Amino acid sequence: MRVKLSDERRLDLVRSFQSFCRSEFDDEVSELKAERILEYFVERLGPPVYNQAIRDAHAFLQEKLQDLEGEFYEPEIEHG
Repeated sequence: MRVKLSDERRLDLVRSFQSFCRSEFDDEVSELKAERILEYFVERLGPPVYNQAIRDAHAFLQEKLQDLEGEFYEPEIEHG
């Protein structure tokens, strides 16, 4: 799965990055440059972060499913 950003999210991140560069480095970054940097990091960081989130969610759900039997299991009384 390729990580995709909506146009609104992309623009927000570009502006945020430009603001960050101004405040942290006293550097004006053009919109084009900010877009290219964002694209680079989304391509490089997006998949590993996404995959880690999926692994974390999977582990969380597995843990909850394992707890489910212990939490809600009701022993049956045998009639004999």
